[in-house]
Amino acid sequence: MHVFIKRLLIPAIIFLLSIHVQSSFADKQTQSKKDAQTALQCIAFSPYVGKLTPDYGAQPSKQLIDTLLDQLIKETPFRCIMTYGVINGLDYVFSAAEARHMKVIAIIWIDDDATVNSQSISNGIQLARRYEKTIIKLSCGSEVRTRHDYAFDSEITRCIQAMREAKLKQPVATIDTWWEWCNRSLTCGQTSFSAQVDWIGINIFPWWENRFSGIHTCITAKQAADFHIARLEEVQKANPGKEVIITEFGWPNGPDNGTETNIKTGQHCGIAGPKNQAAVIESTFKKLAQQNRSGVVFEAFSEDWKPSNEGNFGRFWGLCQGEPPYTCNKEFSRHR
Repeated sequence: MHVFIKRLLIPAIIFLLSIHVQSSFADKQTQSKKDAQTALQCIAFSPYVGKLTPDYGAQPSKQLIDTLLDQLIKETPFRCIMTYGVINGLDYVFSAAEARHMKVIAIIWIDDDATVNSQSISNGIQLARRYEKTIIKLSCGSEVRTRHDYAFDSEITRCIQAMREAKLKQPVATIDTWWEWCNRSLTCGQTSFSAQVDWIGINIFPWWENRFSGIHTCITAKQAADFHIARLEEVQKANPGKEVIITEFGWPNGPDNGTETNIKTGQHCGIAGPKNQAAVIESTFKKLAQQNRSGVVFEAFSEDWKPSNEGNFGRFWGLCQGEPPYTCNKEFSRHR
């Protein structure tokens, strides 16, 4: 009888242990999925402040990068940044971010010089491996099609393929405007990159729609968050199964009470200022959080070199000023 009971108990114990192991594995998988789905509130970070420019001259120093990141941590809630390059001194950003326990979405800058692109791709792979826990996502380029039409699609693809061959753990994307990710169509459709990427990054700026668009010609600060979500949902619908992130959105903090004129309709819509900047950022993050989606506000520090490309409002996009002591928007801080 004792032997018979043993024969019954042993299989039962083994069965129960197997259930426990399977349950534990399932719990880890579930937790892993939850961790992967945790929404992040990030901010675009470029250290080209003051008289610095990415086009020529001196590189941002390590001391400057440390100062800017410390100010960001002190004055804002952001512990996640998106960066714009991995060469010319920008590689230091990743070790500086790691030391401060920040997460990073790293853009490997792709432009019209294949040799420089190759250097960026190589550095990007090395940094992604070295800072595997800090760099959470990668992008092969940002707004390449917006700047160059389809001329350098092959460079984007070359970058994506290199990331794949390197067997990196981080998911890979390419970032562009919502219009490009809608395949330049009001009926949003997939692009040639849809099947190549792990996730999709879209940049959405109602402010520039107010100036250049003949479709969305007048979007106020109060309407901006809804506009962001509408464009996001269009791209998501066209790309089911892909994570879609707004990788740039924002509003200029000045010149105070300034407004743009739509080049096609003559309308004046959108008023610049710190209150509207804070309102657009806060309302957009609130709506993104309701859908458990990550987002990246543009940008951490204002950059004085931008007016050459973006008119009078180009130097006013930072949540913090681009000159010492790098003061941040108090309208945003007091509501956090």
